[in-house]
Amino acid sequence: MPEFHPAWRLIDTAALDGPQNMAVDEALLNCFDPERSRPVLRFYAWAPPAFSVGRFQRAEDAVHVGRCVEAGIPVVRRLTGGGCIYHGGELTYSIVCAARHLGGYDGVKESYRRLCGFLLKAYRKLGLAPSFAVDALPDRSGLGVRTPLCYAGREEYDIMIAGRKLGGNAQRRSRGVIFQHGSIPLAPTLHDAAPFLRAPAGRWSLSLREAGAATGETEIKQLLADSFRENLVVSLERTGLSAEEDTAAGWLLENKYLRDSWNIEGIAS
Repeated sequence: MPEFHPAWRLIDTAALDGPQNMAVDEALLNCFDPERSRPVLRFYAWAPPAFSVGRFQRAEDAVHVGRCVEAGIPVVRRLTGGGCIYHGGELTYSIVCAARHLGGYDGVKESYRRLCGFLLKAYRKLGLAPSFAVDALPDRSGLGVRTPLCYAGREEYDIMIAGRKLGGNAQRRSRGVIFQHGSIPLAPTLHDAAPFLRAPAGRWSLSLREAGAATGETEIKQLLADSFRENLVVSLERTGLSAEEDTAAGWLLENKYLRDSWNIEGIAS
């Protein structure tokens, strides 16, 4: 019989800068024991706004790094793949769990559908009509095309509303652990990002405000937490980082995420 874990940790680290956010995400992954650890749902925001590039992406192919430096906009490399994202006016979530915490949904596509289900539920509560791209585009046209910008591409379990993509999600697996994080755009920010992008910003993506569901960060966090509980039939207990996670995040920050060798060149120290 599939094994669920009814008690997840809910960690709200509020707004951190780009390097700190990515260091905490990786620390949660690295410190997670798939046999003993409690699964985690984390919420966070970005201050100041930042660009994140995919694990295997060349930063200069996506953004004008020099312009970002001059403007004080951090460019940080994620531990997941995919294209560049501008993180401003958004809430971000991350999840760390094992397949057994999902009731045996251990395939990549199965776990995406399972984990992203809470987003669909939350957006429907806001009066929207979201769907996965694979369901909205049954002929699969345009799915899986690689682009320098995350929001310009469409993967099977990206969320679509009125033909436009709302946010983006990426997953990584390591040592039997599933790690996933994703963006929830609250307000339009492509105008702010455009001067720093190598490719035209266009109108590929959508924010909740543009979709007609303007909501504050506090309200959306509660809505997402409630929808997560309902979708996976679990409870959430608010916790902070453990001492081990906090120490690991500090080490990763100093030795990886504050260094151009990782963020720009993609070479881990």
